[in-house]
Amino acid sequence: MKREDIFKYVKEKYNTKPEYTWDNLPNYAVLRHDDNEKWYGLIMDVEKKKLGLDGEGKVDILDLKCHPELVGSLQKEDGFFPAYHMNKEHWITVILDAQGKKKILELLDESYTLTKEG
Repeated sequence: MKREDIFKYVKEKYNTKPEYTWDNLPNYAVLRHDDNEKWYGLIMDVEKKKLGLDGEGKVDILDLKCHPELVGSLQKEDGFFPAYHMNKEHWITVILDAQGKKKILELLDESYTLTKEG
């Protein structure tokens, strides 16, 4: 899955536009609720080595909020890691091209719902 696919999905489903909030990180895009302004996703490109991966270059990742009970089991699957730049108990990182579209969108919807509350 590509970041453009996610941007299209959240625009159509949640009327969310990515926010590029850091001048020094032009490829970091925040997905946030319009009403409570809470983040429900963060798309970044990070060096592979920062995730403990072999090789040079960057990968696109997505940070999503999820139930703490799922964090450990998701990290056992290919393409999932402890949250990069977020609370590791409640957030998970997924490499966008390492997981299928259906799984990513399900987790994205769950993150949206979890951050909508409270």
